[in-house]
Amino acid sequence: MSSNTLHQKQTANPGSAPFLNFVGTISKVTGGIVLGATMLTSSVIAGGLVGLAISFRNLPDVRVLRSYAPTETTHIYDVKGKLLASLHGEANREVIPLDKISPDLKRAVLAIEDSYFYQHRGVNPGAIVRAFRANWAEGRTVEGGSTLTMQLVKNLFLNPKQAFSRKLAESVLSMRVEQIFTKDQILEMYLNQVYWGHNTYGVETAAQSYFGKSAANLNLAEAAMMAGLIQAPESLSPFVSMKLAKQRQAEVLNRMQELKWITPQEEAAALKQPLKFGKITSFRTSQIPYVTEAAVQELTRRFGRDAVLKGGMRVQTTVDTKLQRIAEEVVKEGHESLLSQGVYADQMALVAVDPRTHFVKAMVGGVDYRKSQYNRAIQALRQPGSAFKPFVYYAAFASGKYGPDSTVDDSPVGYPDGYEMYYPQNYDGSFSGPISIRQALAVSRNVPAVKLGQEVGLNKVIDVVRTIGIRSPIEPVVSLPLGSVDLTPLEMAGAYATFASNGWYSETTFIVQVTDSAGNVLLDNTPKPQLVLDPWSAASLNSVLQDVIERGTATAANIGRPAAGKTGTTSSERDIWFVGYVPQLSAAVWVGNDDYSPIGYGATGGTYVAPIWRNFMNRALQGVPAENFRPASDFPKP
Repeated sequence: MSSNTLHQKQTANPGSAPFLNFVGTISKVTGGIVLGATMLTSSVIAGGLVGLAISFRNLPDVRVLRSYAPTETTHIYDVKGKLLASLHGEANREVIPLDKISPDLKRAVLAIEDSYFYQHRGVNPGAIVRAFRANWAEGRTVEGGSTLTMQLVKNLFLNPKQAFSRKLAESVLSMRVEQIFTKDQILEMYLNQVYWGHNTYGVETAAQSYFGKSAANLNLAEAAMMAGLIQAPESLSPFVSMKLAKQRQAEVLNRMQELKWITPQEEAAALKQPLKFGKITSFRTSQIPYVTEAAVQELTRRFGRDAVLKGGMRVQTTVDTKLQRIAEEVVKEGHESLLSQGVYADQMALVAVDPRTHFVKAMVGGVDYRKSQYNRAIQALRQPGSAFKPFVYYAAFASGKYGPDSTVDDSPVGYPDGYEMYYPQNYDGSFSGPISIRQALAVSRNVPAVKLGQEVGLNKVIDVVRTIGIRSPIEPVVSLPLGSVDLTPLEMAGAYATFASNGWYSETTFIVQVTDSAGNVLLDNTPKPQLVLDPWSAASLNSVLQDVIERGTATAANIGRPAAGKTGTTSSERDIWFVGYVPQLSAAVWVGNDDYSPIGYGATGGTYVAPIWRNFMNRALQGVPAENFRPASDFPKP
């Protein structure tokens, strides 16, 4: 029936007129409503599109990814390449190229996250439709429509808040990324960026954590389990729930088999394959924390903290782990021995430096790091006592007016010191009269050292210690030759190392070399020694300091080979030292209390510290041939 016929039938019936009037009125109203709604909807859509266009204009420029460098974990090694510690901020990550990633892992990730990755252009409409249907049917989010590219831009550029506008932004950015980068480049960025759980970011760090191996060496079973973690890494982790991890692994393998990327036989074999797991690598403690923290301090001064924690540095330290373990054992044993002898000292520090390179070979900052993280080897400023005297005697030799056999007068004397007079005293309260420099230093007479300090000039002495690496504040007080200055054990070991090398100096360091993760050298501390001391004067001092060990105050330090050194004991016995060296190794040992309380009456460096030094040197020099110091006669006198 045509609309005209229907209209004729309706008008022929008079009773139908009110109804038709009503229908007409409704039609007009409805038409108005529809027209208004249409106009309103169009306005909203138009406004939304304008808003999106404006917002999209403000989206990040994806071209910055060309120079994007994700944060990476810094690794610290000993001098022989043994890993000591890994440092990172929020992201524990190591970046590797795509060709260093297992093909099984790449296929597993694509299978479960984006199997059409190489077909789409950043957005996969089919996946979005499928996800919408599945989520609608379940009444909750059970499937995502995001491509790998969309996940990448979300992680890099957008906040995690779920919103329609963010999804649109993801899509726009993803298409932009796909226009600029190849698929392989995008996949490489994704695998190095994605979070794998337990504060591990990037495929290499995750592989090392979960399976104790590089991402390049993952097999199919391991790859499937790792790929399955991306969806919910903390809850699906085998370290949290092996049952859930295995279920998810099965889902990944099944998907790979459905895609015919593996055979049913390979799927079955992977499901049955035993897995050997690693351990969580984030926030592991250092094996030798005193050393690694000192290295970090040095790195931070040079590069800044962010670069150290996020720059992916590869740091080769100067420390030999074997010597370090010896030093730690010696400190522990030495402390126990002191306590058994009634010596009330709660702390000790030991530093060993190679005179040929000025590399720190071992360093212990306290008796027990677990109880105290304060590093006394590099942070504690303590008075060296008579261990400071060699700097004065070297200055006297370098002046050209004195030699080892020159005579000084060990007799009472007084010097103005501020508003008072200072009268130096020897440790035993006696005076010896005329005495050779060799003998005065060997038995550690105080008065001759003070007199020589005044003769050569205290500023000259300060110049000497500055030249050989001591940077702590020093005032030219009359008692300076007796060690009335605060220095660190590291400064003492480094300064004595310059004597051991007959005056050749390089800056003392904990770091050999630093590279970035690609192998580019950021810092090269190859020694560049400079002759900063007069060789004759240094050789003369070495000769005199050998007498300290052979017949002086440090006979307990005798190690059966040519060695030189000096004891140090401060007033009130608050600090006791021995600093000594052979041509191949210099070592400083300090003993004291953190609260500066006295150790005990009669506690001296020669009695209690020299044996600890001897124990360390005997063990550290096993297998190292004995060497003689070069005699002063090899060099012209100044």
